Order: sequence, then C-alpha cells, then structure tokens
Amino acid sequence: MTSLMAYITNRLVRHSVEHDPEALARHARDPEAAIVLLAGDLPVLTAGEPGTCFLPASVLERLPAHREQVFLGYLQDRPVIATLADPEAAKTFEEDPAFTVENLRAVAVNGLVPAEELGTLAMAKSLLDWHARHRFCANCGAPTCHAQAGFRRDCDACGAQHFPRTDPVVIMLITRGDRCLLGRQPRFAPRSYSCLAGFLEPGETIEDAVRREVFEEAGIRVGAVRYLASQPWPFPSSIMIGCAGEAESDEIVFDTAELEDARWFSKDDVRRMIAGTHETFAAPSPIAIAHHLLRQWVRD
Repeated sequence: MTSLMAYITNRLVRHSVEHDPEALARHARDPEAAIVLLAGDLPVLTAGEPGTCFLPASVLERLPAHREQVFLGYLQDRPVIATLADPEAAKTFEEDPAFTVENLRAVAVNGLVPAEELGTLAMAKSLLDWHARHRFCANCGAPTCHAQAGFRRDCDACGAQHFPRTDPVVIMLITRGDRCLLGRQPRFAPRSYSCLAGFLEPGETIEDAVRREVFEEAGIRVGAVRYLASQPWPFPSSIMIGCAGEAESDEIVFDTAELEDARWFSKDDVRRMIAGTHETFAAPSPIAIAHHLLRQWVRD
C-alpha cells in the first residue's frame, strides 16, 4: 500500500531532545550542517531532476535573518537543521535558477525531491509551523521561548512547557459488498471523489471516530472497523489514520455543509478512476493515503 504514498519515509536519525537539549546551539555553528529551509510555507530546494531539500549551511548567508530553527537529527552523521525564513525570502531563491521554490503538495506530486526526503520536509514544515503558531502560553498568555533544540517551548512566566502537537484524523474506506462510499468537497479537483475523513475527538476511539464521521457526513451506519495504514499529512500537522469499515445501511443522506456529493462506487468504477480512464469521476492523487486505500480494495 505504501509504495508511492508521500511523506512516509524519513531517513533521518531523529533527535532525542532528552539526551542533547543543546544540539541546536552546537550544530547551528557547523559549516557542514544541512539546512532544510522554508520561506514561510514554501520549501526551498536545489533545482534538478530531482533536486534536494538538504541545502548547504552557506545558504543562510543569503538571508538577512531567520525566524526559527529546529534541530531535526542526523543524516549519515550530518546534522540537519530546519530553518524558517520570512515569506519574502522566497523571491531571493525564485530569481536564482539553481533553486526551486514550491509548495509542499506540489513538491510531492511533481517529484521535485527524492521520495525519501518528503518525510523530512513534512517534519520540518510541521515543527516550524507549530513554532509560528505557539508564541504565547496557552496557560497564562505570556510569550514563550524556544527550548530543547526546538522540540519544546517554555513559558518563563508560569513555568508551563509546551510540546509540538499532531492532530489525528481518521480516513476511511467504507464498503458494502462490492461497492465503496466516496464523497467530494467543493475544494476538490474537478471530478475527484475520495474517502470520507474527519478529526478524532477527545475521549474517542479510532473505531468510534470512523463510525461517527461517516454517519454525520453521509448518514450511513458502520459496524466493524479495522486499521490499515497511516500517513503524516503536514497541512499543517496531522496524522491520517487509514481504516476500513463495513456499512450496515445503504441510503446516503449527506451533510451539504461538509460534502458537495456522496455516492456508492463499484470496483470497476474505482479501477477506471485509478487508471484515469473513467469518463466521469477521478480518484484522489497517488500522494494521498485515500488513493492507496482504494487501490488495495480493488486489488483485494
């Protein structure tokens, strides 16, 4: 299932903040360090077929300043540091043919870096986005400061410690016999239908989240649920929990606030959607876990 899924492979030996909280301060001065640079939300890559997200430390000399840095870990003993620059910095690199600046989804879709680098980019984007959104303490409202090489923010006013968060999302292929339930939202690409999905709520099991979301969005009752696979989804920082569920009812009553349409599809429909030969409907992009849930279903 996972052969082409984006963001799932990360070659880094991840940093253990408990063992080396001063790693960032030490490696930030290392001229051999690799820099994963984001200008706002946009990764900066070397141009190539493919390029790479691992830039030389000298690239920072092009920036008047940067906002945040996080020590991510090691790539074959080479320290790797994620760096957040102002969005305006993108122009500096867009004007240089040695670099490519593109959004992270397009990087994955177009293969602008090797597949094994996408997990590192997802990690960098999620952590840097978390820093940008958590500059004040949720407990007392005072400013927080960077700590533990970027894997924590501390509040000096009340002593609270804040850690990066990942939001769990259930995404489910619901079947009844030889048909599966798919829906589309207005923001989807034209003709594209995908698996239903929704955020896991506090105090809720994965299985119950699948049942609740499907009933809320499509009016379908779901019985047995099983886990299949997961995918980091750095928009901004989610983990997609892929499940299969067995429908106990047929009639669809979809929530128009959530979905533009929902319907049952046959295996033949889905095969042609994946192949790109269906005259009316299209499958989700191969970078997404939904594509692979569908592919496994028609293969089984």
